Amino acid sequence: MSKKGNCWEDAIASKVAESFFKTLKVEHVYRQHIQTKQQTEIGIFQWIETWYNRNRRHSALGKLTICEFNNLNNIKKVA
Repeated sequence: MSKKGNCWEDAIASKVAESFFKTLKVEHVYRQHIQTKQQTEIGIFQWIETWYNRNRRHSALGKLTICEFNNLNNIKKVA
């Protein structure tokens, strides 16, 4: 958490979350014909794990995928 009165940190986190949910809706939810809540949960989980984390490049991470960014940070911690 940020210090009291630091609205910029909250604004940045909010922007990242809004961007993620917009991408989720546009790239996955609106393209699916989903019948049940269970199908929705499985579909969203699969989309996040197979596409969003592994293939989609993020400007906030220097145009790396989430997996590439995590691997890069793990290498730096070991070295």
